[in-house]
This record gives sequence, C-alpha cells and structure tokens, in this order.
Amino acid sequence: MNTKNFARLALLTALSLILFAAEMALPAPIPVPGAKLGLANVVTVWALYHCTARETLLVLLARILLGALLTGNAAALIFSLSGGMLCLAGTLPLRRVIPERRLWLCSAAGGALHNVGQLAAAIAVTQTAGLLSYLPFLLVSGIVCGSLTGQIAQQTSARLRYYRTRDRDDLPAQNL
Repeated sequence: MNTKNFARLALLTALSLILFAAEMALPAPIPVPGAKLGLANVVTVWALYHCTARETLLVLLARILLGALLTGNAAALIFSLSGGMLCLAGTLPLRRVIPERRLWLCSAAGGALHNVGQLAAAIAVTQTAGLLSYLPFLLVSGIVCGSLTGQIAQQTSARLRYYRTRDRDDLPAQNL
C-alpha cells in the first residue's frame, strides 16, 4: 500500500470515528436498546463503492477497534465486529449488482445484516434464544437506519464527484 492510499484510509477512519463520537454525544433517536442511526457507517458505505474490498475492511476494522478502545467498552467490540463482518460479507457482493446511484439499497440490506450479526452475538454471549423475538424490530430498524445512512453516503458521493470534476475543469491545461 502506497502512502497516498494509506493516508486516504486513515482519513476515512478518522472521519468515521468523528461520526461515531458525534452519534454517542446525541440522544438515541428511538428509546429502544440497540437502536441507533449508525452514522459512522456512512463512511463504510461510501468506501464500499470507492475503495477495494480490502481497504473497506481495513477502515471498518480500524473504526471498530479504535471506537472500542476510545469508549473502553469491550462488549461493544464483540457486537460491532459480528455485525460489521456480516454486513460487509453481505454488501460486498451486492455492490456488484446495485449501482452507486442506488447505494442506499445496499446500505439498507447492510443495516439489516448488521443487526442480525449483533443479535447472533447477543444470543451466543447470553445463551438466550428468546432474544430472537427481538429480530423483527431489529430488521425494520436496520433497514430504516441503513436506508438513511445510505442516502447520506449517496448524497456525499454525488457531491464529491461534482467537486472532483469541477476542480479538474478549473486547472490550467498544462497541469492536466
């Protein structure tokens, strides 16, 4: 990995950590345990379409590990890893069939998969199969929140494309 790619991935990781910290400072939008918007996933969804699978995995893992270190919450590490890995495993193939202009659909599926992964971890940790009754709510909240974060990522992608194109057009001809 060259220095430019390393710096880009570090920037994406830092941005996702900032969004993670900002979301922790905000009150939960839905007063239900486990329901949150997942703003840090905006960066992951964007990376899914603009980085390689390996780079996206690195950004996701770095954010999960650093987020757990910053909060001191080891339990969150287990749940975030299980949700994040299942989400990434499911959305990597989807990005091949869902175009970037519809990336919010991929994000909606990822939100549902993330919650399924976290529920599986909770069942494994607590050994309580009764937690499966929470699955319908988690699927709906995952789809809704995933759609919202996907819309943000999609709009961000469109804006960044506009500025990249505009910046290139503004350059003098000899610098192209």
